Amino acid sequence: MSSLTIRLPDDLKRQLEELSAQEHRPAGDLVRESLRRYIATARLEALRRMSVPLAQRQGFITDEDVFEAIS
Repeated sequence: MSSLTIRLPDDLKRQLEELSAQEHRPAGDLVRESLRRYIATARLEALRRMSVPLAQRQGFITDEDVFEAIS
């Protein structure tokens, strides 16, 4: 496993320490989990940006259009 040093504003560091204490989990675990979620969300958003134009060309404009097609 690699390490990474980051700088945090004092208030964010305090909030992280408080959450760590409340959840009885190391701050590093919370940061890793948060980063994993952020990366997963960013990847999903990138896929959505790529797929929306293709879906629109196929006539899928709204979520309801997709629901109707698969129902």
